[in-house]
Amino acid sequence: MSCYIAYIAHMAMSNVAPVLRALRSKLNLTQEQLAEKLGVSFATVNRWEGGANVPQKAAREVIAALARDAGVDEAGSGGADAPAADITRRRRKASSPDTGPSTKPMEQMLWDAACSIRGEKDAAKFKDYLLPLLFLKRLSDVFDDEIDRLAEEYGDRETALEIAEGDHSLLRFYLPAEARWAVLAGRETLDWPAKDKPRDIGEHLTKAVRAVVKKNPSLSGVIDVVDFAAERNGERDINPAKLRGVVETFSDPRYRLGLADVQPDFLGRAYEYLLRKFAEGSGQSAGEFFTPTEVGFLMAHILRPKPGEDCHDYACGSAGLLVKLQIVARELDPTSKVPLKLTAQELQAESYAVAKMNAIIHDMQIELARGDTMINPKFRTPEGKIKTHDVVVANPMWNQPFAPDVFANDPFDRFRTTGGITTGKGDWAWLQHTLASLNDKGRAAVVLDTGAVTRGSGSKNEDKERNIRKWFVDRDLIDGVILLPDNLFYNTTAAGVVIVLNKRKPAARKGRITLLNASRHFKKGKPKNYLPEDDIRALAASFLKGDPIEGEIAVITREQAAAKDYNLSPSRWVGNTTESSHRDIGALVSELEQLGAEQARASKVLISLLRPLVDQVNEAHRAS
Repeated sequence: MSCYIAYIAHMAMSNVAPVLRALRSKLNLTQEQLAEKLGVSFATVNRWEGGANVPQKAAREVIAALARDAGVDEAGSGGADAPAADITRRRRKASSPDTGPSTKPMEQMLWDAACSIRGEKDAAKFKDYLLPLLFLKRLSDVFDDEIDRLAEEYGDRETALEIAEGDHSLLRFYLPAEARWAVLAGRETLDWPAKDKPRDIGEHLTKAVRAVVKKNPSLSGVIDVVDFAAERNGERDINPAKLRGVVETFSDPRYRLGLADVQPDFLGRAYEYLLRKFAEGSGQSAGEFFTPTEVGFLMAHILRPKPGEDCHDYACGSAGLLVKLQIVARELDPTSKVPLKLTAQELQAESYAVAKMNAIIHDMQIELARGDTMINPKFRTPEGKIKTHDVVVANPMWNQPFAPDVFANDPFDRFRTTGGITTGKGDWAWLQHTLASLNDKGRAAVVLDTGAVTRGSGSKNEDKERNIRKWFVDRDLIDGVILLPDNLFYNTTAAGVVIVLNKRKPAARKGRITLLNASRHFKKGKPKNYLPEDDIRALAASFLKGDPIEGEIAVITREQAAAKDYNLSPSRWVGNTTESSHRDIGALVSELEQLGAEQARASKVLISLLRPLVDQVNEAHRAS
């Protein structure tokens, strides 16, 4: 054993780092806790693990003794670090789709960081702090990679930094010294001017993100949306010690986020996992920024975008639908170097920031604009008309109320000439805007409430939504409707529908509407159900093939749609083949109302029959 201690005491720094990580994993210690055991500062342990400093002989002997007691050998095995190291090694290889690395370790790291602020219950409240921190870590690691690249070209890192300082165009984003992760994590020191020196990590982070925006104006309103040192009633919103813990977690070398460490899609999946977890805890507001991942991929596989196509989302939230279009486009044509042309508009400032970060993390170019699409669509032609696109995807707010004059006085004439002006709910107004945003060969997929395809059908009264549906059907613009399972979306337990439009249908689909009932294709999750990954491609393929399938797909003509008064709900047309099949909620409510009325009539008849008997019993009691 003494030989073992001597070996570790004299080993190189490259061997100390994995031993330290294995120790922390085996003993379930943070860097601060391990530092306390070793009698050094947190920053010192952080630098040792990151490879910035070499422990002195005395410190290495203490590390060796602790490793011996914990059963960790000189290679760092015996703890949970070995699998993590293997993940890191596999990341650096060009993985095929079948053997791509799992995002689980990084996902867990991100969620643990969120929960460390104030517990799992409140983690979603800190979305606006965690996402910019993760984004800043990615920027910093990529910055370091690019400086290393320049150092290879110009001789050393110091020269590379000087050159980058003089020409920021050499880098994706230039990070000033105070915003570099090594400084934030305490591995490197910075000589602050006395008046500017931050008192703690909260003030440092706020100064850092503002400095980044000053050097990179395109990140204004993206990374600087929160103040990490904000106070209320004399108390910090986030305790500096908690923030320090998050920085420490993100500093773990196993989760470095540079260009060579994680591919954009890998990091993007981890980022989207975090969005999903935040959405689970955000209730009603979650629907504003996040569409379930599998729904986005289903839409992308149905639309099958081609390289160079112009794709738009007018209510983009986190921009996840556009990201999935690009991922599927690459999958369909992996040799193409031509990306999609992605544009998006978003009203909410917080969601706009999330979308911008999401695009950069995925290494995608998305032209984003802020504003209310219904009132002020930002993407226009030089003549002031609404710009048209090859592909449109959207998940706008369902059943959104609008003032009638928004539609009646529309300067772009999106509504009057395309079925008429709706009142109350805005679902079909969004589809009218979608149509205005499509070019002559355009196609679209829009997620809406199930009522959008049934409201007004069968009513004796005139219904404006039904009339707009009729206009779309009569002009053969509706390619199909997909009924999704219940409880997929984060702001409602109700099912949704995907309405697919196509302005240039293939000959085989002309005059036909494909209605896919996917309501049984789900697995139970906590707290939400989800579409299994294996079902997504199969559902898309079945929809695109357009052949009837018993219990799942009906293909109807425009005449059949007219005969049913333009009720386009798949559950109305697709027969149920099992007792567990889902049914349209509107139909269930109508049936319950009918049963209630029948029960009331039966009760009335029963009372009328029993009344004479009751009178006879009462008469007998009086006689006795």
